[in-house]
Amino acid sequence: LIAYLVFLLIATIGIVYGNIIIADYPSLRIWKFSNLLVMMAGIPFVLFQSWSGIPDFLDRKISNRERYIYPVVVGLIFGILDLVVIRFFLHPEAYNEMPPFIQPFPYSVFLYFSGAFEVEVFYRLVPLTIILLIGKIFQKGRYLNAFFIAGAILTSLREPLEQMPSGPGWFTAYSLITGFLMNLMQAIFFRKSGFISSLSLRLGHYLIWHILHGIYIQLVELP
Repeated sequence: LIAYLVFLLIATIGIVYGNIIIADYPSLRIWKFSNLLVMMAGIPFVLFQSWSGIPDFLDRKISNRERYIYPVVVGLIFGILDLVVIRFFLHPEAYNEMPPFIQPFPYSVFLYFSGAFEVEVFYRLVPLTIILLIGKIFQKGRYLNAFFIAGAILTSLREPLEQMPSGPGWFTAYSLITGFLMNLMQAIFFRKSGFISSLSLRLGHYLIWHILHGIYIQLVELP
């Protein structure tokens, strides 16, 4: 619960910070305080982690390598892959204005942490906890692995289908495949090492694509 509340505090700082600098960046994307109320919906599911067979957020049986390092490395790989494919093949020219997926640094750190947190709560924490709880009850857990596999596949399809890009067919296929694979890896980390490992993987991706990429665009490419 303390970890979850710390994540909410980071999001709150981001909201306050965004409202302070909005005059300098009219197109700034800012969370509303109502978003924090929506995020409260994840709190009850924090209490059911061990009951559903998922490690608690800071389970002492999970090493820091499993919780942070390994998933971050996987996220970095997906982020680098996106950077290479999109910047070298799809959009090699420099940007002359800040694209919608980029926010000014250091505000970007707060926004994309909050965004990653929100995605993991509603794509992993809530649905997979419910699915695994049902799987443990149904036939006394006899088909628990089947429930997890079905839940992992369904939740991994959600984001790439919701964010299907326009553009060449090859890029649409690339986005669907890599989006599905990254979300599937997150589901696997979630069950094996807990929520923070899934969040760490997404943050690794966001670090490359949204934050470091954004710093480059902001400092080097923009006039």
